[in-house]
Amino acid sequence: MDFPLIALFIGAALASLFMAWVIGAGSSGATPYAPAVGANAIVTMRAAFLVGIFGFAGAVTQGGNVSEAIGSGLVGGISLPIAGVILVLVLGAGLMAIGITTGYPIATAFTVTGAVIGVGLALGGTPIWSKYQQIAAVWVLTPFVGGGIAFTIASLLPRPDIPERYSIPVLAGLVGAVLMNVRFSFLGEGNASGTVRGLGQRVLAVEGLASTVGITGLMALAVAAVVWWDVSRDERGGLRRVLLALGSLVAFSAGGSQVGLAVGPLLPLLNEMGMVSTFAVLVGGGLGMLVGSWTGAPRMIKSLAQDYSSLGPRRSISALVPSFLIAQLAVLLGVPVSFNEIVVSAIIGSGAAVGGREAVDARKILVTLGAWAGSFVLSFALAYAAAFFLL
Repeated sequence: MDFPLIALFIGAALASLFMAWVIGAGSSGATPYAPAVGANAIVTMRAAFLVGIFGFAGAVTQGGNVSEAIGSGLVGGISLPIAGVILVLVLGAGLMAIGITTGYPIATAFTVTGAVIGVGLALGGTPIWSKYQQIAAVWVLTPFVGGGIAFTIASLLPRPDIPERYSIPVLAGLVGAVLMNVRFSFLGEGNASGTVRGLGQRVLAVEGLASTVGITGLMALAVAAVVWWDVSRDERGGLRRVLLALGSLVAFSAGGSQVGLAVGPLLPLLNEMGMVSTFAVLVGGGLGMLVGSWTGAPRMIKSLAQDYSSLGPRRSISALVPSFLIAQLAVLLGVPVSFNEIVVSAIIGSGAAVGGREAVDARKILVTLGAWAGSFVLSFALAYAAAFFLL
């Protein structure tokens, strides 16, 4: 047994746990329920508790795709040594911690992705341009797609000719249809992931496009019917319950998309160690995020809720629906994506629909975009330089 190798792996695992804690305490732990807290639908501590639980569930059941992309899909030709993994995690977590304490909007996905690519290229790896193009497309399109969907929803909800007892159930049915086709690690056959829709097809012994559409449509109708009944009998309470449900789904999606940023760099080391499974690493990362959500997120939730309090439940719903859809798309593609970018873009879109140009602070948007791009460039440069001179 190689004790020095084990000691280094333990060091890398501790750095990964710290990164997971930072992610849980940051935007992925604060944004999902902040709209609900701002709308007085749930208290801060209960929101922190729930975001930790749902984030952990998402990390364990959906974290594999993004983790694999971070671990082996960004640089070709080499496998990061343990020292390189530790450098990536410490640098990424350190920059994130600085961002949390100073209020500087450092994006987790941009930071970790830049660090992995920087270390990998400095150690002689080759760029994987196809993956970079996919990541760049998602990063660039997210503000436009998320903001556009939020703008459209926020424009429709308050219209008198589209009563909310119909529009909200339609949105809920759309979310239910997507949820039926979301992949979970425990629903597939063998080691493959699967969907609730696929499980239904296996149970009913049917297959093909017709059964796919039929099962998905039935789920959408069932969800829409329940929400219609709830909103019709108690509009204000129904909107708050929809908001809580969306917050739960967004928290779940955050866990699935963000845990890979913490544990992904560890995956190449598992082959060397041969003692730890990928599932165990995802559980560890999920627990780290859960603790971060419980201990660090309440303060951020309370702070963000003050900003969200002016949104109201309708505009908050408009922001959370595209946040859920984009996060799930990123999980499906295995693309590291900034949860902060997703949610902020959706909020801007819904704000523009309600308040017009006056509700959009162009200068603040440009500063935020610069911070996101700067996160990647700074992380890449620091990681490349550190790996080149120290490893």
